[in-house]
Parts: sequence; structure tokens; C-alpha cells
Amino acid sequence: MKLTGKTRLYAIVGDPIAQVRSPEVFTERFAAAGVDAVLVPIHVPVDRFDTVIPALLGVANLDGLLVTVPFKARMARFAQRLGRSAQLVGAVNALRREADGSWTADMFDGTGFVHAAEHKHLRMRGRRVVLFGAGGAGSAIACALAMADVAAIDVIELDRARADSLVQRLTARFPDRAFRVATTAREDAEMIVNASPVGMSPGDGLPGAIAALDPDTLVGDVVISEAPTPIMQLAMRNGCPCVSGKDMHAGQVDALLDFFSFSGAPPMEPCAPRSQAVSDSVGIASHGPRTG
Repeated sequence: MKLTGKTRLYAIVGDPIAQVRSPEVFTERFAAAGVDAVLVPIHVPVDRFDTVIPALLGVANLDGLLVTVPFKARMARFAQRLGRSAQLVGAVNALRREADGSWTADMFDGTGFVHAAEHKHLRMRGRRVVLFGAGGAGSAIACALAMADVAAIDVIELDRARADSLVQRLTARFPDRAFRVATTAREDAEMIVNASPVGMSPGDGLPGAIAALDPDTLVGDVVISEAPTPIMQLAMRNGCPCVSGKDMHAGQVDALLDFFSFSGAPPMEPCAPRSQAVSDSVGIASHGPRTG
């Protein structure tokens, strides 16, 4: 591809940032679609987030932003409109600039996870789930799993207030399911999902104590890693079906391209305080590439 002064910019922000695959994936998809755009990684230190983000959103040729750990919940207040998933989750992982310069945000982590599982023909309906992590990704996955008709979700999270908040929101939205805060993984779990950052750093172990796995237990992990993470290694040793961080990432790429209005890009091989009223985000229309 050729970079010029007309090239439009997209970025992904996080701390750390070296582990992300989005820059290569999205930039290749832009090029394949004939779109003059690139996606670049931006390392934003946690203690500078509130200073850096307003300045970044003011860059006139920045048309979109992806968000990774640990900023998905903190980023929501910078959007003028939130999509349905973001409203329910209280976090975002993508923002797009509208024609008037305002920003619309939504959350796609849960969509990516469910799509990846469905591509592998893995049953979710009726499963009892243990979910490690109730941050942005964990909340999004919990909501998506509830919509996919799992029977129960136990949330294990060091931040008890965050876990309580997620369970309350899920219970209000899906009163016919069983949600609870837990401290240990239930022995009869049929799905275990790591939605925490555990596994990103060398030397990390499992996100928590996990009972012996049945070969039918579905195991998922949000961490994107070239080598299998500890929980993926455990699942493979027990012959369990898996949804890896790479699978989840691939599962949400097409949804994100559509959100950014590049739905014409060739499909990927699947591995499958707001200044506006939040209700403004319902039924977000599709637009062409933003010009800032």
C-alpha cells in the first residue's frame, strides 16, 4: 500500500499495546477493499489517558478508534452516542467519527466471541458458564452469551462492586436466567471463559482455580497470543472445544468494518458523560468513510 497525505487514519489504544493484531488485520482489509486508510497502534499510559484521548479525538484525519484493555469502560464517556450493546455493557471497544465531527461508540467483544463459537458449531444454549472478569470484554461476552440462551453465568471478579453491577444489569435484562457473583468455579460448569488480562504476560497462570474439565466443556479466552495461553493449554490437554483470543478477534472484524462503513471489504476467513441523549444511538445509520 502507499501512504499519502490523503490517507485516513484509524487507531487502536491500550496499555500495553504490543500484543494487538488489529493494525495488520484492518490495514490489509482496507487495502483489499481499495480504501486509502491505515490502522495504527497507540500506547496510552494509564495515568495519561484523560489527557491524551481528548487530544487524539481532535485529530482531524482520524476517522475511527479501537479500544483495548484497560480502557473500554473509561472510553465510553468520550462518545456523544452509544449503541445498544454499549448502553447495556457500559463500555465500548470502537468509536467512529460522524460527518459532523461527533463520535459514536459501541461494543463488539461479545459479538466476536459468539460468532467465533457459532462458526465452530459449538452449542451455547443451556450451558452453565463460569466467567472470569467483569470488565468491558467480560460484560460484553456475558450479555452476548445471555442473548445466546445460556442457562446461567457465574461471574468471578476481584472487583466485587464491578461484579455486582454486571450481575444486576444481566438480571434486569434477562430475568429468566441465573446470574450470580462467585469466588470459585463451579464443578458442573459447561463453559469457562477468561475475559480477564491473565495470560497476557509471560509467567501468567490460570485466571483462577478450575476444576477438572470434561471434554465437552467449552473453554474461551479473550487474550490474543501466538502461543496458547495457560487456559487454552489446559483445555487442549483435556480435549475441550476452544474459542481463542484469535478466534474472537476474527469473529468481530467484519462487524467492526461494517460499523466503520467498510462492509464492502472482502470477507475474512472466519476462525471464526455523553453530550447527547444515549437514546440517540438506537438505529445508527451507515455512512460512507468520514472526512473529519
